[in-house]
Amino acid sequence: MDVQVTSERATAPAPGRRGQRGRRRLSVDERREELIAAALGLFSTRPPDEVSIDDVAAAAGASRALVYHYFGGKYELYVAALRSAAAQLTDLLEPPTEGRPLDRLRLSLARYFGFVESHASGYSALLRGGPADRTGEVGEIVNGIRNLLLDRILVALGTPEPGPVLRVTLRSWMACVETAAMDWLEHRDMARQDLERLLVDQIVVLLHTAGRHDARIAELFARLTEEELG
Repeated sequence: MDVQVTSERATAPAPGRRGQRGRRRLSVDERREELIAAALGLFSTRPPDEVSIDDVAAAAGASRALVYHYFGGKYELYVAALRSAAAQLTDLLEPPTEGRPLDRLRLSLARYFGFVESHASGYSALLRGGPADRTGEVGEIVNGIRNLLLDRILVALGTPEPGPVLRVTLRSWMACVETAAMDWLEHRDMARQDLERLLVDQIVVLLHTAGRHDARIAELFARLTEEELG
């Protein structure tokens, strides 16, 4: 049953909660972001079903009632946390406007992995939030980021209207990028720049192979190769 409170001041401290003396009083937005940050840290390492409101409250040094006051329930908090991570990544994926296609792709990939490195909790929670049936708010958030990334890749390559072969090829590469990012966060046993170069080389190989099945992709590959060597 949800617990309603009228203000943060009315919330009694939970046992073991951090003392409030000397702590700067947070605005509504700041407190909300603090709770979201705590939730992201938990959702990135554990399935949502294994994270409780009490866990989030303890991680944020807040009360259970306060979490309910801001979000209404765990699902609302989970969605808010994923939206926060998605919004940060969206801002970073604004497409570069200058440079050769593969240079623009390299820059976009560097920004992507910069987010992965700087916001590991948010990224992990975002990727773990992708349900198999792709329905509901969580599925919309995850699919929205994937569609945005596909659009950014197409802009970088100068091919805004992909055919089915190119679309499948790029989506396959995106799955590879996501898997590589999660593996890198787990192991950290290669330099980030080396991983980015490896992934760019992989998309070049994929485009070369796809060109055998679609003449337009063969032309794209030839153009990319000429510009890269030019």
